[in-house]
Amino acid sequence: MLQLSYIIVILYSISILLLFFYSLAHFNLLLNYLKSKKNKDQSLQYDLSKANEIPYVTIQLPIYNEKYVVERLLTTIAQIDYPKHLLEIQVLDDSTDDSVVETEALIHKIAQVGLDIKHIRRSNRTGYKAGALKEGLLSAKGEFIAIFDADFVPQKDWLYKTIPYFKDPKIGVVQTRWGHLNRDYSVLTKIQAFALDAHFTLEQVGRNSKLHFINFNGTAGVWRKQCILDAGNWESDTLTEDLDLSYRAQLKNWKFKYLENVVTPAELPAIISATRSQQFRWNKGGAENFSKNAARVLQSKSIGLKTKAHGMFHLLNSTMFLAIFTMAVLSVPMLYIKNEFAEFEKVFDLLIFFVITSILFFISYWATFKSIHGGGFKNFLKYITLFITFYTIAMGFSFHNTIAVLEGLWGKKSEFVRTPKLNIEELKDKWKQNSYLSQTISKNIIIEGILIVYFIFAMYSAFLLNDYSLIALHLMLFIGFSFVFVKSIQINK
Repeated sequence: MLQLSYIIVILYSISILLLFFYSLAHFNLLLNYLKSKKNKDQSLQYDLSKANEIPYVTIQLPIYNEKYVVERLLTTIAQIDYPKHLLEIQVLDDSTDDSVVETEALIHKIAQVGLDIKHIRRSNRTGYKAGALKEGLLSAKGEFIAIFDADFVPQKDWLYKTIPYFKDPKIGVVQTRWGHLNRDYSVLTKIQAFALDAHFTLEQVGRNSKLHFINFNGTAGVWRKQCILDAGNWESDTLTEDLDLSYRAQLKNWKFKYLENVVTPAELPAIISATRSQQFRWNKGGAENFSKNAARVLQSKSIGLKTKAHGMFHLLNSTMFLAIFTMAVLSVPMLYIKNEFAEFEKVFDLLIFFVITSILFFISYWATFKSIHGGGFKNFLKYITLFITFYTIAMGFSFHNTIAVLEGLWGKKSEFVRTPKLNIEELKDKWKQNSYLSQTISKNIIIEGILIVYFIFAMYSAFLLNDYSLIALHLMLFIGFSFVFVKSIQINK
């Protein structure tokens, strides 16, 4: 029993300390972000008012069974303001459903107005999205490659805001900030927007302002074609091909430019099955990229120690869910160990590091929220509610995302499962008849139901042992897993 207690205590302690060090790195990004606000952008830029400085651009639109959003996508892209003779549009269509017919008709209609638009079809989905992008690149005419997923709605002047930065020949990527068409649709979309806003402000700016590695986010950005090829082209051995190519490019000393003030609206997953699918792919892909690229970062002689440190924490981002889940599950036996073995009582002092971690995240996310929504007492109260909701539900996703991380670290390969796009922007929009939604209940959902009972037992244990030091944590875990479980069951009715 004592030996098992030692194992539990060690794993519990490592989890808390890993989260603490991650929060310190995150807080450092906040300081970088705040300092960057004082800097004036002096980047080299093309003057696109001069015809001889306007480069050729290819827009790639990778789609797969997108019948609910393809019309919105193609209509939006057709309205992009750019000289037609210097613009090519590639619709990289791997669809296997009846959306192909609608897409083909829309492309034919758009071509009538003089746009160079091509419908590129493959006989199979080899390499999934990475494979489609690579295939399109073979025939792309553009020196620069803009990429948009099917749920994005770029502004008409988007190319005029991004392409100028490529005058610097070392710039390989220009990435823009994601906006959210349906931020206020539900609690689920609100917390997703909340988390993504932190990534697209504090994290991206915090890293980019100090020339640490950032990532192309898979969409709403532009690549220099030469950079893609020099970095080894798109590869499909991870589920996050965007993160992979980003690191390979920066290890080749290409620079990335992040534009916080250029916002590209997109649709957030509005239902939990779509969110689960996206979260699983992102977190498994992140773990796969850690396995693939961590050693390359550490061994690189061209980047500094601080950039390496931030690169490692960046690649370990999804692994934090493993730390959260480990800490959460072991916190229950820790209560009994504390009660049984007096020598372990001091270990509970480590809980202060989790409290500090939470405070650091609270401060960092407030800076993000304030930069987008403004300050003031009312907004701060709104922020507190949103932060607690986000923190609680994130814990509820910890088991689901831990499975994704473990699969990624173990090297278990799986299919690239797309996030269903539903064309949901307002409360009146419906999704229940959507043909892309899964109607099965996975074993993960069943385990999440068991975890609800487990954390009820945890709260009961607090009263049984007369030790309430972890009851707030266990209450949050109970609520978080209950939210995820109930929403997941509802979607499968």
